[in-house]
Amino acid sequence: MNNRIAVVPGSFDPPTLGHLDVIRRAAALYDQLHVLVVHNPGKEAMLPIAQRLTLLEQSIAEGDIEGDVVVAAWSVGLLVDYATDVNAGVLVKGIRSQVDVAYETPMAIVNRHLAHVETVFLLPDPAHALVSSSLVRQVASLGGDVSPFVPGPVARFLDTATGAA
Repeated sequence: MNNRIAVVPGSFDPPTLGHLDVIRRAAALYDQLHVLVVHNPGKEAMLPIAQRLTLLEQSIAEGDIEGDVVVAAWSVGLLVDYATDVNAGVLVKGIRSQVDVAYETPMAIVNRHLAHVETVFLLPDPAHALVSSSLVRQVASLGGDVSPFVPGPVARFLDTATGAA
């Protein structure tokens, strides 16, 4: 595997400015970055995967994120199977708090054991440290303004989809 290829996995439901911050910084660290929308059976999705892919592609383009960035989806099999398929040696995860560290650490150890894929944790920009997709979904569902927390394409889509003013 090539450690110059990395995967940033997530549900991205919806993509947030915190996600874009991690994607931007990871794209600068690796020759190729795969932003992978994964299906999480433990979460009820607000947006279909195809919509999340479109919003990520638009957000990456409008966010002037430089580098070789591939946006894809994965819903069957292990995350490390995708990493192996694209010859990635690294998973990049954004970590907002100790809760995220406790959740991600066992998975990182298992992924390294299963496929010799390392996990790199990136700390958030403090401006995005408390924002999660769950919070954005809740605010959007109640008609609140999510524009401070999400990229422009996501804010425009959610504004149209929820009918918020």
